[in-house]
Amino acid sequence: MLMQQDGTRSADRPNRFAKGLAADRLTSAEYAENFADLHPPLTTHEAFVEAERCYFCHEPPCQKACPTGIDIAMFIRQIAAGNALGGAETIFSANVLGGMCARVCPTETLCEEACVRETAEGKPVKIGLLQRYATDTMMGTGKQPFKRAPVTGRRIAVVGAGPAGLACAHKLAELGHEVTLFEARDRLGGLNEYGIAAYKTVEGFAQKEVAFVLSIGGIEVRTGRRLGDNLDIAELRRDYDAVFLGIGLAGVNKLRLAGENSLQGVRDAVDFIAELRQAGDLSSLPVGRKVVVIGGGMTAIDAAVQSKRLGADEVTIVYRRGEAEMKASDYERELARNDGVLIRHFAVPKSLEGEAGNVTGLVCDRVIPKNGALLPAGESFRIEADMVLSAIGQILIADRLGNTESIEIAGGRIVVDAERRTSVPGIWAGGDCVVDGEDLTVVAVEDGKQAALSIDRSLGRSEERW
Repeated sequence: MLMQQDGTRSADRPNRFAKGLAADRLTSAEYAENFADLHPPLTTHEAFVEAERCYFCHEPPCQKACPTGIDIAMFIRQIAAGNALGGAETIFSANVLGGMCARVCPTETLCEEACVRETAEGKPVKIGLLQRYATDTMMGTGKQPFKRAPVTGRRIAVVGAGPAGLACAHKLAELGHEVTLFEARDRLGGLNEYGIAAYKTVEGFAQKEVAFVLSIGGIEVRTGRRLGDNLDIAELRRDYDAVFLGIGLAGVNKLRLAGENSLQGVRDAVDFIAELRQAGDLSSLPVGRKVVVIGGGMTAIDAAVQSKRLGADEVTIVYRRGEAEMKASDYERELARNDGVLIRHFAVPKSLEGEAGNVTGLVCDRVIPKNGALLPAGESFRIEADMVLSAIGQILIADRLGNTESIEIAGGRIVVDAERRTSVPGIWAGGDCVVDGEDLTVVAVEDGKQAALSIDRSLGRSEERW
């Protein structure tokens, strides 16, 4: 590696071949290219052409496939008629985070998979990109399309400013209630800000969307407030007319392998992605030459692809089951493979290897699926690695809910009914923290919206608190 006279690294001679963890592996141009917008937006002409491909079905199957029930045929028709702002209002009426969902939703398994053109031609209407075109047009005006109803005098606490909490807060404010939004971190947005691959949401879009949501008014924000630390549910129930929990899954599953907490280079993939998302300079982020990611979901894919795009030579995903069982979509798996990521199935981590305090490899046992179980194949293999990222699932930290009330938990998540009410009167919940949550932004948004409508109905039926 050549150095300049002042000791800094030459911009055109990156630290590409350094052993172990190292930053500055690529040139500035390579970083910019690797983390550019994954799906560049449509031009106005492209949007018109694509909108004309829609059949405007009478009972659109795409709408039925959308968890938030966006009237997709309507907003596409509005775009085709040159009314992108009207199309955006149609979208936001059902999904106030429609701009982010246009970027990160697995449309290939939701609305676009249901598109009749996909069935007939294998080429669906580009619903996600059209949705982005409309919502970006509206947000570019700096205007809020919704007005608040007359103030009701009711006060609701929303805990967690991720997709569920933001959607709930916006709808409650629109209905005329006063909302206090509590968030543990410095920035709002939840996984939209901290947990999504950087190339999917560029140019600070998550914070632009937060500003759009808050612009309706009636929402007070308090950051640095975490349940179990400086925020208590019993006090919230005393001080507010209703409480919504959109707290996500703050804990992570552990590998339970020796060296997990002591070897340099072994870390949680969620933290790795969050650090990347908050980095002002991608060249400052250290990454290994040989990276192993353990897991089969979206977090694993995002961590693997971003490791490769930071300059890792070899990236391998290790997953204990087969291709069909991976939670990551076909598109995301193909994206990883196109970036040179190797996916190895039916492999269970057995041990971490290290030298001088640094991880040097991962040993895995091969397994064989049989009658739904994974049986030992009787052989192991080793993958050389100087960085191991664990992406084996996130968990609810139930202790933070407190002991004053017994909120029902099942399978490590909060139990709610169809209206997102918990077992405790006056408390609603939604998003990743609830049972049967699908870990999708669009599902969390729907949870928040439905909870807000339920809270409004509950408060409207009686002047009495619970």
